[in-house]
Amino acid sequence: MDLRYSDEELAFRDRLRAWLAETLPQLPPAPDRDDWPARRAYDTAWQARLHAAGYAGVDWPAEHGGLGASPTEQLIFLEETARARAPYVGANFVGLLHAGPTLIVAGTDEQRARHLPRILRGEEVWCQGFSEPDAGSDLAALRTTAVRDGDHYVVNGAKVWTSHAEVADHCELLVRTDPAAPRHRGITWLILPMDAPGVRVRPLRTVVGSSEFSELILDDVRVPVADRVGAENDGWRVAMVTFSFERGTAFIGDVIESRNILAEVARLARATGTAGGTLWDDPGLRREVGRLAAEVTGLWALARKNVSEAAAGMVPVQGASVFKLRFTESRQRIGDLAARVLGRASLAMSDLPGAGNGRLVEDRVNTLSFTIAAGTSQIQKNILAERVLGLPKEPRWTSP
Repeated sequence: MDLRYSDEELAFRDRLRAWLAETLPQLPPAPDRDDWPARRAYDTAWQARLHAAGYAGVDWPAEHGGLGASPTEQLIFLEETARARAPYVGANFVGLLHAGPTLIVAGTDEQRARHLPRILRGEEVWCQGFSEPDAGSDLAALRTTAVRDGDHYVVNGAKVWTSHAEVADHCELLVRTDPAAPRHRGITWLILPMDAPGVRVRPLRTVVGSSEFSELILDDVRVPVADRVGAENDGWRVAMVTFSFERGTAFIGDVIESRNILAEVARLARATGTAGGTLWDDPGLRREVGRLAAEVTGLWALARKNVSEAAAGMVPVQGASVFKLRFTESRQRIGDLAARVLGRASLAMSDLPGAGNGRLVEDRVNTLSFTIAAGTSQIQKNILAERVLGLPKEPRWTSP
């Protein structure tokens, strides 16, 4: 894996920088975070701009409408857009980072032709229907059923923490199609149209007051068999493809943001006075900043590896779990360090005069979910123990 910049990659970076410098000042102000119709319009309009400029799906294969860029060019794109504070994928993230790559690997030609161009143009927003009220990290315990009825499945059940369900067109949905099969073998991956009769969305409020998650209620919802991805009862394997992209490549922008947060923490420490100087004079604090910066650098190298594997058509299963485990725990420690520097200002979510605390405090609260979302840290440790170290599976607990 050689990620040194070639002349062609440097030219790609320069073109991208010039386009961002010209385009970003033309963008309207971002809408309120709770105005989801406006946020969908804002995010999809940004995606349409990327598509028109040839920057949509930088890492997607050219035969599926992407740029077909090299791993290095993908990383350049992410670094430059983060550096320029360009909009992130927002409401498009499930389609662009999870469902789209899954369809590329496991979908049919018809499914790819129907959905991939619309995802890339910002015309189609997806949500994820995996977790359930009684089956979160233990995803194999899901109970939402899909019963075959001719050319359709009839789906009943409930999902929770369904990202962007309130504005989504489609949902990547896991259902149980064979209740008698072993837990991992009776699951199927479906494309659920969110406007189908029987689909109800109930928004949930997060600890920071946002509402990007919802509960999804499904009552006798009919889903065409043609919208099944992979074979019936093979959904666990397809879901592992989705998880590998979610855990291995979808957090890359957050790694870049971690650099920005550490730089902001260091700036605040230098500006915060103490009886004998500034907070930055504390060698323990400087050592902690340096250690976390080194961790972020290591995570960026692992992200490069995962991106290279994904670009080569490989599914980065092991690297994805290592990355997800280490990144989420490091990000929480960065949040704790930010709180230490902010002091009492870390107790306020809104900006205080001269404190610059609002964004850092909200970020720290959000990181509390990082070791839970997309598979808990305990799940990642089990995956690595069993699939990398070859240790025996953890015995299942049964009630007496």
